Amino acid sequence: MAEYGLKSLKELWKAESEIGKVRRNVRELLSGTSSSHLEETKERMTERLARIGIAPKTSTLDSLLDLNEKALLERRLQTIVFKRGLATTIKQARQLITHGFIAIDGKRTTKPSYIVEASEESQIKYYKPIDIAKKEKPPERAEEKQAEKAAPEPKAAEVKEAAGPAEIEEK
Repeated sequence: MAEYGLKSLKELWKAESEIGKVRRNVRELLSGTSSSHLEETKERMTERLARIGIAPKTSTLDSLLDLNEKALLERRLQTIVFKRGLATTIKQARQLITHGFIAIDGKRTTKPSYIVEASEESQIKYYKPIDIAKKEKPPERAEEKQAEKAAPEPKAAEVKEAAGPAEIEEK
């Protein structure tokens, strides 16, 4: 799960648990044990999943059984910040969020595990201006390093001969 930049397996387990709850509720609805609340519960469940962007509102109960944790991990703020190009790496996305550089609808958000609703996705922006572009070394410094590598370093005996007897005694 390195593609999602999870800090620990605990974050994966939470996602698995959430999807497990949804699938358990769907299985219960499909079994028909609680027919009085069947339509109302199905409507609330599909509405919630559509709001966070995991499944379309017109999805059937059978299609909800096919959900996996990757669907939920794709909706995390950390993943969306990286995929939208606000960060160059998934780890940098996590760092930007925890340090308060990312906002949703103008409000600073510091939780990388925040589940972004579909309506909020377009409102993710930088809270403070930041330049995260990879900067190259200035050309003059790069040329100096290349010149140092090209010129061989003098040996210790050559340095003593060049210094002279007076300078050696001082050292």
